[in-house]
Formats: sequence, C-alpha cells, structure tokens
Amino acid sequence: MNYHDVIRAPMQTEKTESLRVAGKGVNRYTLKVHPDANKELIRQALYRIYKVKATRVNVINVRGKLKRFRYDRYRQPSWKKAIVTLEANQEIKFGK
Repeated sequence: MNYHDVIRAPMQTEKTESLRVAGKGVNRYTLKVHPDANKELIRQALYRIYKVKATRVNVINVRGKLKRFRYDRYRQPSWKKAIVTLEANQEIKFGK
C-alpha cells in the first residue's frame, strides 16, 4: 500500500481542534485513514509524508450509520480514524 493512500484526510471539527491545542507542546491530530491501515503503517506514513514522529497512535473503527430515505434504508460506509500524538514542538501543515 502506498503511503499517500494510508492517510486520506484530516478531520477538522471543534472537538478535534480542542484536542490539538489541549496541552502545552503536545499536538494531537485526528485523521481519516485507510480501513486496512494499522498503527505502525500510519506512523510510517506520517514520517515519510510530513517528516514528523508520532509518539502515540490510537485507531478507532467507526461503524457506518443506518439512514432512511422515504421507505428505503441504507447504511453509510464504515471508516477508520486515527488520533495521532506527535513529539513536542512538531506540527503538520496540511494542504495549500
């Protein structure tokens, strides 16, 4: 698997931003990752793409929600997210 395929997108919500700046010198980022990615692969992808070292990687499987549209029911796709803690004074610059 290509390292650029492992990390799909950053998640930027109010809750993830409060996690990111919670402690002094401790940066936590929340990322959408490939469903087959494990902790070590996520750590390697962060180092290869962004040149940062992750001290801790927590992985969460998010189950797709059951939705309804009129009389039909369908399930949204399941996905995986990772909460990554970086070493002190390191940060990731996304996009642009």
